Amino acid sequence: MEGVDGNAAAGVLREIFGTEMTAYIGTCGSCGRVAALAESAAFPGGPGLVIRCASCDGLLVVITRIRDVRCVDLMGLAALDAPV
Repeated sequence: MEGVDGNAAAGVLREIFGTEMTAYIGTCGSCGRVAALAESAAFPGGPGLVIRCASCDGLLVVITRIRDVRCVDLMGLAALDAPV
């Protein structure tokens, strides 16, 4: 399955965090790449949304919905910073 631009995750991220998150700067916990979430690869559909590093394909964010509760896993991010 091929991913789409990280901007495809904008709506779900805004719903969860209450702000525009695609401009936030994430640091990949696997390879250390530092880039805006918009530059990542998003994989919508299936049981949830997956955001992967564009450099190493490592998992950055996994979002699922279980019984109408959003479950968010950010463990693939070593850091997540607001844009400057």
